[in-house]
Amino acid sequence: MRPWLRVCIAGFLGGVAMFLWASIAHLATPLASTGIGQIGHETALLREMRTALGDQSGLYLYPQMNGQGDAAMKAYGAKLRTGPSGLLVYHPPGAPMLTSAQLVTEFLGELAQALIAAVLLVWAAIAGYWLRVGFVGLAAVLTTNLSYWNWYGFPGSYTLAYAGTEWIGYIAAALVIAAVLPRNIPDGLWRVSETELAISISNGD
Repeated sequence: MRPWLRVCIAGFLGGVAMFLWASIAHLATPLASTGIGQIGHETALLREMRTALGDQSGLYLYPQMNGQGDAAMKAYGAKLRTGPSGLLVYHPPGAPMLTSAQLVTEFLGELAQALIAAVLLVWAAIAGYWLRVGFVGLAAVLTTNLSYWNWYGFPGSYTLAYAGTEWIGYIAAALVIAAVLPRNIPDGLWRVSETELAISISNGD
């Protein structure tokens, strides 16, 4: 088997492992709902939201900040001290609950992440199995929602639960990828010889 094909297979199987773990985490564990609360008396609030926002989906930061400069910053600070604040993702009535397109998009995203991780492992050329597992797990730190917690005030419990879910997903992918990839990565993995190129052209590939 050609090394580049083995990398692709490793990335694909890693993506499958990530998708399976994400499904288990959301369907069979409380991780998906950790840190997410329920709004009491939501009927009146939802009615007011539709009146204010209409039928336009969007991401809203409130309270509104009008303009820039020192005066605007002071006015915004006063709003934060005297009223509620937050980040709102709004969809008008008719939003789908769960679609096959969403599942496919999720899988393709995790497949892309796993393929990138497989390529990074090749470039890093880390020989030890558990070092390779840890290297891919480290990538989870870069794709968590720390910025959402830092800038928008997402609950710490939600951030930790989601980060943990992502990290375990990367570990699941890493276990598969590190097992499939060879310990010693050949230097010429991405180089195609003139003979191989000539054969490929003659076959119309």
